[in-house]
Parts: sequence; structure tokens; C-alpha cells
Amino acid sequence: MDGTQKPTPRTTQTIRQDMSDSMPLYYGGSAVVGNVLDRESAEFGALNAAVHDVLDQFFIDTATWGLANWERVCGIATDLSKPIEQRRAVVKSKLRGIGTVTVALIKNVAEAYANGEVEVTENVAPYTIGIRYVSALGVPDNIADIQRALREIIPAHLAIAYSFRYLTVAQVGAMTVGALQTTKLNKFAPFKEILP
Repeated sequence: MDGTQKPTPRTTQTIRQDMSDSMPLYYGGSAVVGNVLDRESAEFGALNAAVHDVLDQFFIDTATWGLANWERVCGIATDLSKPIEQRRAVVKSKLRGIGTVTVALIKNVAEAYANGEVEVTENVAPYTIGIRYVSALGVPDNIADIQRALREIIPAHLAIAYSFRYLTVAQVGAMTVGALQTTKLNKFAPFKEILP
């Protein structure tokens, strides 16, 4: 193993087979020994799964019940009403947002969230940082988390301007009624009322 892949838990069947293979052949037909192997392999399987579950909590991308510990370490209030992927993204952005504020750091923090690739531009004269989401359509579901994380690392004298990609009129016109009904509303450009 090269360290990049997480080991997978062994199944009860493979554990039982390994236990059976290490026993003398004359135990092969014994119902009592078979029953003992069944019970012990089930226990070892449950232990193996529990060990792997604890190991998962040490990595942000696989943490579930241990995510609250990551949030506590990063000084983030735990919000169980948010989906787990959004909570993981907040922790990642918090850990990435340490150091001197550069365009690369801002990009790294913004991309920690689920909406994909980001372009960051510095507009010196109006003192603005532009954050443009280029790979995914629509406003991210956790835009408030993104705004909060970026506001924490970008100096207060700089404004932040966000821009998003939306479905074009041509794309919407080519969609079927079924596709339109299943497309999330945040993929469409927001309606702006034109006043006389």
C-alpha cells in the first residue's frame, strides 16, 4: 500500500475463510468447529468494521460522527441541520485559510466548497476581490458559509464581488419539460425586475 489508499475493512466471509484455512484439515467436517468459526468470524468482522469507522474520523473527507471534533478544533459551531458535505467543506476551508492572504489562498479556500473551480481577480482601483465560479452552474447551496470563510481571511478594506454561471436562454430552450422540472432553481439566473 502506498499510503494514498485507505484500507478497506475485511468481510466476515474472508475472515472466516482465513480462520478455516489455518486450522488442521481434520476439523473441516466438524459442526462444532464450524459454529465456533461462524461466531468468532462475525465478532472479528464487527471489530474490524469498528476500527475502520474510527479510522475514518481522522480524515475530513470520510469523517461522520467525528466531524464535530474537527469543527471544535477549527472553532466552528456544529450545525447538524446542514448536510455533511457542507460541514466538511467549512472545515476544509478553515484549515486551508491559514497564512498570508494571496490570490492562491483565496482560490484554495473558495474551491474547498462544492461548487467547483473558481477564478479570483484583484481589482486594485475599486479595492475589490472578484470571485467567479466557472465550472458549476448556479449559486452554491452553502453560499453563506463561503462568504463567511472568505470574509474571515480577506482584509476588511477589500470588497468581495461574487459572480456565478447560469443556464443560457439557448440551453433552457433546448431542455425538455421533464428536464426543466427536475433542474434546481439556483441554476437559472435570478429574475431582476425592470422598473420604468
